[in-house]
Amino acid sequence: MWAFGVDRHELDVTTIGAADPPEAGDGEVVLRVDRVGITANNVTYAVLGDAMRYWEFFPPGAAGLEPRWGLVPLWGFAEVVTSRHEQVRVGGRVYGYLPPAGHLLVRPGRVDDAGFRDESPHRAGLPSPYNAYRLTTGDPAYRPDREDLLVLFRPLFFTSFMLADQVLDHDGYGAEQLVLSSASSKTAYATAFELLGKGPRTVGLTAAGNKGFTESLGCYDLVLGYDEIAALPTVPTTYLDLSGSAATRDALQSHLGARLTKDIAVGLTTRSPNAFAAGEVFFAPTRIRKRTVDWGRDGLDARFAAAWDRFAEVAAGWVDVAEGRGAEGLRAAWLEVLAGRTPPRVGHVIQV
Repeated sequence: MWAFGVDRHELDVTTIGAADPPEAGDGEVVLRVDRVGITANNVTYAVLGDAMRYWEFFPPGAAGLEPRWGLVPLWGFAEVVTSRHEQVRVGGRVYGYLPPAGHLLVRPGRVDDAGFRDESPHRAGLPSPYNAYRLTTGDPAYRPDREDLLVLFRPLFFTSFMLADQVLDHDGYGAEQLVLSSASSKTAYATAFELLGKGPRTVGLTAAGNKGFTESLGCYDLVLGYDEIAALPTVPTTYLDLSGSAATRDALQSHLGARLTKDIAVGLTTRSPNAFAAGEVFFAPTRIRKRTVDWGRDGLDARFAAAWDRFAEVAAGWVDVAEGRGAEGLRAAWLEVLAGRTPPRVGHVIQV
C-alpha cells in the first residue's frame, strides 16, 4: 500500500511511501480507505499535530515512514476488506477518521449496529469521538447520493453544530452580535446557518475576494471584509475566531474595546495559531461528550441527523466537488489547500 506523509515541521514538504498492507490478527479488522476529503480542517490537524496529539492517531512507522513524517488525519469512507472479529463483517462500509493511505488496521470494540470504536492501544488516550467508525447501514445521517457532502462537511458540520449549540446554550454570551472570521469557510458558514435567526445577529468577516460568495450564502445578517472592521457596530460582541489571525483579533480589540465581551478560538484557516490569545478555546469532542450525557447517543445522533438534513439540502448548491485520485491527487489537493489557493466553492474529494 502507499501512504502520504508531510514533514511535521515543514508542511509543504511531502513524501509518498510504500509498505505491505497490514495483516489482521485475532480481533482485528483491515479497512481499505476509499474516499476522503481535504479541507482547511485537515490543515488545522497538522498545524496543531503536536499540541493536540493529532499525529498520534496514525503512527508513520506502520506505513513504512520515518518519524519526521506525519500522517494527516482525514475524514471519509472505507470498506472492511479483512475481518478477524466475529461481529464485524467483510463488505461493511464505514465513515470515520482515516489515514492518508491505502489501508488502516483497527481493533474494534463496543461493536453494535451503528458501528464500532477502534480500541488499538496507541489510541486509548486520544479523544474518543475520533475513534468511532459508523456503519452506513446504521447511520441516520447517511444517504448514498450525499457521500461527497458527508466527506467534505460532516466533521466540519459536527463542529459547527456543537459550536452553535454551545453559543445558543449560553444565550450568545450576552452579546448583541456574533462575529465569525473566515466567514467563507465551511465550518464558519455552517455555524452561521445554525445560528441565523436564533439569537444575536451574525456578522461574517472574510477576504475581499470572497465577499460576494459569502453574501450569496444568505447565512449572515452582515458580511464585511477584513478591511471593513471599523464599520462593525460597537455593541457587545462575541467573537468566534476560525482564522487564527492575530491581525484580525487585534483589529477587533482595537475597534470594540470592552464591548468585545467574549473571544473564542475555534480553529484556524491560517498557519499561525493564535488560540492562546483568545479567552477560550472551543474543542468539539468536549461538547460532544457533554451532549452525549445530556441527550444519550441516540438523542445526539437524531438531533445531528435532523440538522444535517436541513443543511445538506442547501449546501449541495454551495460546493463544487473537485475529484482527485490516488497518492498524487491527494498530494496536489493538500498543497493547494495548505497554500490557501482553493476557492470557497470548491471541495476536494480524493478517490483513494
